[in-house]
Amino acid sequence: MAEQSSLIFISGGVRSGKSQFAEKLAVDLSELTREHGTSDSPYQLHYIAAGQASDEEMKTRIFRHQTDRQLSGLNWKTWEQPIRLTELSDVFGEDDVVLLDCLTTLLNNEFFKEENLWKNIRFQEQIMAEILEAIEKITNSCRALIVVSNEVFYDTSGGGQELIYTYKKILGKLHQNVVARARTAYLVESGIPLLMKGGE
Repeated sequence: MAEQSSLIFISGGVRSGKSQFAEKLAVDLSELTREHGTSDSPYQLHYIAAGQASDEEMKTRIFRHQTDRQLSGLNWKTWEQPIRLTELSDVFGEDDVVLLDCLTTLLNNEFFKEENLWKNIRFQEQIMAEILEAIEKITNSCRALIVVSNEVFYDTSGGGQELIYTYKKILGKLHQNVVARARTAYLVESGIPLLMKGGE
């Protein structure tokens, strides 16, 4: 277990700049780790991509993120993991910095992997427990885990009110649980990160 392991939570609205901020933070932490760490591994920066190319807009966004990481000149190792985050619980080393982008998409993928299961309370609780367990295990195995998520709670658009309410309720509970465990939490608005927790 990494002695100084930490969990960092970053949230913000769509196109708020949260992903760019998260990537820069991951790079900064990785450089600090490289200076003071113990590992000679060529991979210290890991990107867990929860997004799936379900439509043209998503394909474009995924491609843009991939291109940005490639052009950065840094040695990112990408893990395509749209569901079952637990499968990555034991793959990281103690000097690794891991970025999960994003919790909102991960929950969405798990939530809708089978039609109408979302109505089942036990299914909802199981998804939440599995995601939180995976986050805790990854945090304890690496130098830092940065979890990115979306602020969707002020969006009142869309039909299917029961479904939307249930999804937002679970996401809200996940946010509260992750922030409670996090060393640091940020809210990003218009490209500006606001420190909400930590910073000692």
